Amino acid sequence: MFDFFSNPQNLFNLSNRVLGAGLAMLLVGIYGAYLYGGHLSILVLVMMHALTILGPTLLKIGYVMRLVSQHRLGQSRAAALA
Repeated sequence: MFDFFSNPQNLFNLSNRVLGAGLAMLLVGIYGAYLYGGHLSILVLVMMHALTILGPTLLKIGYVMRLVSQHRLGQSRAAALA
C-alpha cells in the first residue's frame, strides 16, 4: 500500500479522483439541503447537510495530495535532467 503512495503519478491520479468526489459531494449536499423544494425525511436532510461538510473536507485532502504529488514530480524531473 505504501508503494502506491510513494509513486507520485499514482498519488496525482488519486488526488484528482478525491477532488472530483469532494466536489460532487458538496454540490449534491448543497442542492439537497438548501435548493431542493420537495419534502425530504429528516434522515435524508441530515445526510445532505453532512455532505456539505464532508465534500469540502475531501476537497482539502485532495488538494494537499495534489500539491505533494506535484512537488514530488518536480523533484523527480529535476533529478532526471541533472
